[in-house]
Amino acid sequence: MSAAPTSRCNRMARRIAGIDVGGTFTDLVMQEADGTIRIAKVPTTAANQAGGVLVAIEAAGTTPAALDLIVHGTTATTNAVLERKLAKVGLITTAGFRDVLELGRRTRPRAYGMTGSFEPLIPREWRREVAERMDARGHVLTPLDEAAVEREVRALLAEGCEALVIHFLHAYANPAHERRAGEIARAIWPNDYVTLGHSLLSEFREYERGTTASVNAAVQPVLDRYIRHLQDRLAEAGHARDLLVMNGNGGTVPARAVAREAAKTVMSGPASGVMAAAATLVQSGVRNAITCDMGGTSTDVALIAGGVPEVSAELSIAYGLPIHLPMVDVRTVGAGGGSIAWIDRGGMLRVGPESAGSAPGPICYGRGGVRPTVTDANLLLGRLDPDGLLATGRRVAVEEVREAFAREIGDPLGMTPEQAAEAVIRLANVLMAGAIRMVSLSRGHDPRDFALFAFGGAGPLHAVALAREIGIPEVFVPFRPGLTNALGCLVADLRQDVVNTLNRGLDDIAESEIAEVLAAQESRGRSGVAAGGAEVERIEVQRVAEMQFRGQTHLIRVPLDSAAPTRGQIQAAFEEAYHARFQVRLPEIRAVLVNLTTSVVGRRRAFDLRALAAGDGGEARLGTRRLYADGAWHEATIWRREALRQDARIPGPAVLQQADATIILEPGSEAVVDALGNLRVRV
Repeated sequence: MSAAPTSRCNRMARRIAGIDVGGTFTDLVMQEADGTIRIAKVPTTAANQAGGVLVAIEAAGTTPAALDLIVHGTTATTNAVLERKLAKVGLITTAGFRDVLELGRRTRPRAYGMTGSFEPLIPREWRREVAERMDARGHVLTPLDEAAVEREVRALLAEGCEALVIHFLHAYANPAHERRAGEIARAIWPNDYVTLGHSLLSEFREYERGTTASVNAAVQPVLDRYIRHLQDRLAEAGHARDLLVMNGNGGTVPARAVAREAAKTVMSGPASGVMAAAATLVQSGVRNAITCDMGGTSTDVALIAGGVPEVSAELSIAYGLPIHLPMVDVRTVGAGGGSIAWIDRGGMLRVGPESAGSAPGPICYGRGGVRPTVTDANLLLGRLDPDGLLATGRRVAVEEVREAFAREIGDPLGMTPEQAAEAVIRLANVLMAGAIRMVSLSRGHDPRDFALFAFGGAGPLHAVALAREIGIPEVFVPFRPGLTNALGCLVADLRQDVVNTLNRGLDDIAESEIAEVLAAQESRGRSGVAAGGAEVERIEVQRVAEMQFRGQTHLIRVPLDSAAPTRGQIQAAFEEAYHARFQVRLPEIRAVLVNLTTSVVGRRRAFDLRALAAGDGGEARLGTRRLYADGAWHEATIWRREALRQDARIPGPAVLQQADATIILEPGSEAVVDALGNLRVRV
């Protein structure tokens, strides 16, 4: 799908495209040199995502040669980890610690019951030990056995390993042994895929640090091959400039440097959507929102407080795979438009996590899908226009979808097909509501103080019902909800995060040491951001201390207002942050400064969202259609979203259709169009 230019804004000097590759669709938002906006949405080419990127550029009516800058969000590394389609990795570690990655923490794959299995990212036969030892203060206890390092490196090469991790105990305190082992390995290793644990994450906790390094090594060749192939395809088509790639922290990095820290691109796609949401909210005067990005395979939820997305360094992409790198705090559930509805052996209705994807896709796509999905349920209940579906192979009659729901869900459960379809949608909403509670209530935030920012191809279909389920008073739908992730690529800044562990009582750390660490972090971050060159208009520095009371496990992130904070200022800030989270003060317990983090953000040229939001002035009201909601059929008004003018009021029940998404207004709700074209729905 492509669309003609929609509007103009202040003149810009360059033509820039933001491209996001999702599990089902590849989306593009492009701004011409004169401010004109073009959009495209095409099916993702799962076998090689680069193909979909080229098709999206063509669908937008342009060529790679005509683009001055491409900013790309990718699911290549995320999918590689989830599907375990990874490079063969070898690990060299401290003698006696080869099984740390497998032992992990005192957790199990399933919280209830004694079943479940765990497959380590690096099999035991490719995890090798060498003699060396540092203590937690960085003092050498056992010198590095350099001959053993060379021997094990050659052995892992003989085993066919493509990437290598060097991960020594307490390297965060003194990385000398890791650095020397890296020098020995790089003299032998035939490629650049050598990861030193401390260089990626200089943090305590050997299990999390080792797993993060292992994920990096496992996806490094995958990402490097994909980015090189994409750049080659773009170059063949005449694009001779660099490519920026989205990181999971909501920033971008030049493609030539992205593979070195490939683990940072995990969650790249979800992070881009959150950054677009933050930019949209700021320009709309809204500071607090919970984002809900429902795509074809999953739903991603995040929290934005005070206009700033929540960031966490304690995310797990799957069981036993924590990635301790600063990333936008996104929680994912397997409930998307393509999620398959099924009945388990106990006779219970389930939705997901298996997805029909883009091939064969839902039944209504006409590409061979035979199992009912959430998208099929929306079609059956009148929430989707059968003639307006994208990426369809053949026209599928609604009756064909109805028969599938009767056969697969309704008849076994004693329901009509419509009741079965509504049950599927409600169950999908319950799954998404659980993720929203995880990022809000579990963190001490009341959802009633936030708006629900709904986007993705399917998010606006469920947003009003979802807000009612949780008690959120307002739903916020951007002008192009189905292209929000691509917009995130267009508005994202360059960003580098640097983490160092101190893990000592605050009273035991000299203020000069804190200042020295922060200064070194800022210097390293600025060097990374400088690679963006002309893209950066200004640089901002953000500093955070991760702290805890002595004896506790979880960390509290404490913003620091100074590059040389005093211990008293840090202590006071921590106590306030702790009280805000738990409503408790513990003055008798000592505070521990665990980590210092510095984020250097290179702000790119601002993107005026009015360029994206202008309507086309055509006929807005399209007629009516029957809509099934709350167990009954209603006569709903059908509107064309692009034709709605500012301040237009739309009462529910209603269906608002546009090229990239469909918005459902449940009975009893009302939507108003704001100055940027966003829908503000009072629930």
